[in-house]
Amino acid sequence: MHKKNVLFFCTHNSARSQMAEGLLRALSGERYQAFSAGVSPTIVDPDAIRAMAEIGIDISGQRSKGLEEVRETKFDTVVTVCDNARESCPLFSGAGNMVHKSFLDPASFKGEERIIAFRSIRDELRAWIEENFEAMR
Repeated sequence: MHKKNVLFFCTHNSARSQMAEGLLRALSGERYQAFSAGVSPTIVDPDAIRAMAEIGIDISGQRSKGLEEVRETKFDTVVTVCDNARESCPLFSGAGNMVHKSFLDPASFKGEERIIAFRSIRDELRAWIEENFEAMR
């Protein structure tokens, strides 16, 4: 069976898009090949790694990537997970489906609220992926 290529695109490719990549791989890796990239890539946020580890998904081996690293890949679906990425997202030739779903940036929270925000966004991403990627089968 041919796996469909899915790109999660965000500003820094450090939190939301990284968690989405890990979630899709863990939940539907037999049907989808998950990728992530960002407009201005930085590093994978340690709180994203921690929040995912809490549900048994290891994204510690993932790294932030820019568009140049994924530009040659033909994507069946491109998902922008933040408004800034939506505004600056280039057109991907051949992308079968462009989807936008904005999630709050958990990295914008401080102190104890920060890990709570990462957990909340992780759970929102999971619910959205489960609902939408089952429908895209």
